[in-house]
Amino acid sequence: MKTENKGGRPAKVAGQKKGYFIGVKMDTEEYYTLKAKAREAGISISECVRQSVLRGVIKQRLNTEMYDLIRKLCGMANNLNQIARKANAQGYQNAQSENLQLASSIRKLVNHLRHDS
Repeated sequence: MKTENKGGRPAKVAGQKKGYFIGVKMDTEEYYTLKAKAREAGISISECVRQSVLRGVIKQRLNTEMYDLIRKLCGMANNLNQIARKANAQGYQNAQSENLQLASSIRKLVNHLRHDS
């Protein structure tokens, strides 16, 4: 027995059918920015959001440990500035050991930050 062709487009497989709806609330500026970007690209707003989901990059928020490490790094930078002032005033030989020790601490902290993010 032969199946009769009824015409029309073939049915989509389960993975291709768009069956999920997500509602997003936006303020006026966000909405018109999205609308303008979709218009510039020549696509619908829905397609613009889909492409953003597939191609967009989402950056993780900083956790408390990262804030603590950044605060320590700022303190070390402040110390480095003080060492530079001392070196200019008293001579570079006196500040060399402090500078090397602080540079080592900063290097360790930056490496720790790289591995965490």
